[in-house]
Amino acid sequence: MSQAKPPRFDISRDDIIRVVERFYAEVRDHPMMGPVFSVHVQDWPSHERQEVTFWAKTILHEPGPSLNLAATHIAAGNVRPGMFAAWLSLFDRILAEELTADQATAWSALAHRIGRTLRASLVERDTLPGGVPKLT
Repeated sequence: MSQAKPPRFDISRDDIIRVVERFYAEVRDHPMMGPVFSVHVQDWPSHERQEVTFWAKTILHEPGPSLNLAATHIAAGNVRPGMFAAWLSLFDRILAEELTADQATAWSALAHRIGRTLRASLVERDTLPGGVPKLT
């Protein structure tokens, strides 16, 4: 029988819930992110539960569905590479306000790695062979 993987860093599911709820409360009022999310999210509590499940799986190694984040963000159609800086800035501020410094640093590093991957997938989506920007 295999042992469960230990968490990536010391954090609880309750910490994850608190950060996710706070983040999406602020996203809804954010001048750039609010409109982007509101096109796709009609049931905020359900979306937040899905995000808690994602982070609990990613950080705590809890069971949960596998998600293709790149495909989801590409399919959204209104997510642009330049949006990740604002997303991560808001997320980092909330992490710093809600968690210990060590927890915030560890989660931020993970979020930034995921953000770089998602941003790259969107840049790729918007680029033709040879690096020519896709304008339509």
